[in-house]
Amino acid sequence: MADRQYELVYILPPDTTEPQVAELHAQVQEVVSRMHGQIATTENWGRKRLAYEIARHKEGYYVLQVINGSGELMKELDRRLKVMDIVIRQMIVRVDEEKKVVDRTQTRRRTNSERRRVKRGLPPQRQPGEGRPPGAPDESDDDRFEVGEA
Repeated sequence: MADRQYELVYILPPDTTEPQVAELHAQVQEVVSRMHGQIATTENWGRKRLAYEIARHKEGYYVLQVINGSGELMKELDRRLKVMDIVIRQMIVRVDEEKKVVDRTQTRRRTNSERRRVKRGLPPQRQPGEGRPPGAPDESDDDRFEVGEA
């Protein structure tokens, strides 16, 4: 089965120390490598306020890991994280399908734009200095001088 990309987010108690976080990272890394997966990135988001109280905690230490692997790997990680006392909550989300949709949409828009430019006799790619600068307001959105009916 092909490797898929998943995002694993887990929340630890706010009083978690760096060695405890490092130990948990090592345990996750061991499971991922044993099941032929790969951790693409790890981001420690740090201590943040929870949306609602979980197990008498109002804050938590958030960690995000992007993992490439199989569904079996994610099932095993989910099972292991559920039984760990240090993990308050965890969530695994498959993200490769959304990225494919975004890439497909961007490619379609780019090809449509290039086709329209060629029809108008312009080069397919926008040239430097051509058109509005990025971030400039669109004049069609400016309604300051519109005259309303009285």
